[in-house]
Amino acid sequence: MKTTTKVESRMVVNGRGVGMLVIVIISLVNAVNASNSASAFVQNLINSQTIVIFSKSYCPYCLRAKRIFNELHEQPYVVELDLRDDGAQIQYVLLDLFGRRTVPQISKLLSKVGNCRNFWL
Repeated sequence: MKTTTKVESRMVVNGRGVGMLVIVIISLVNAVNASNSASAFVQNLINSQTIVIFSKSYCPYCLRAKRIFNELHEQPYVVELDLRDDGAQIQYVLLDLFGRRTVPQISKLLSKVGNCRNFWL
């Protein structure tokens, strides 16, 4: 049976620590890249579409907002967050941009209309 000295133990622990540190760093880089791509996606939409609705397909307030735009013969670009893999990241981008992550979030070209309450009042 081989005995391990304290120095060897530290090397094994440090070796694992370095491996775990690399995994953590890679995970953080991936999270930042995903966040950046979600942020870029939101910014591109807001800057290129006349009206954008960030919605969830099952939300009654979102359905109401989409119905009102339909009645006004407007065709907003609708992002259904619950149907996208990056929906949660997009909601955090909305929190950074508008101070809320609730839906619907409605954006008119270069200005924010607001959420459901602001829209109908």
